[in-house]
Amino acid sequence: MTRKIRVISPEVAEPAERLWSNCLRVDDAVYLSGFTSRANDGETIQGDNSYEQAKVIFSKMKNLLEAAGGTIDDIVTMTIFVTDMKHNQGVWQARREFFSGDYPACALVGVKELGKPEILVEIQGQARLSKAD
Repeated sequence: MTRKIRVISPEVAEPAERLWSNCLRVDDAVYLSGFTSRANDGETIQGDNSYEQAKVIFSKMKNLLEAAGGTIDDIVTMTIFVTDMKHNQGVWQARREFFSGDYPACALVGVKELGKPEILVEIQGQARLSKAD
């Protein structure tokens, strides 16, 4: 029987009730919502450039995957949204600091804007845990 479980981490702020889930685990699959570098206060944007923002985002993803019973290296695919294609260089730099082995499959999408003008990057992902509980 398939079970859908909401995964939370004390390190990652949860959205207001009934908006969305940050992370859902379905058997050995984990679905990560699109994350920005918004701080736990819900307002402050952490990082003045795409590299700093991507590090915050990958930290959130790492924390949630660990709470789900996996690691960041369990991510198999990501979609990265940037407000300017030149921001991909900072994202790639941060990605090299978080991932090892085979990198996730990835799509890079240029968008006009994200939730706030100072948000440069948003990343969502899907993972398959090495071993289901």
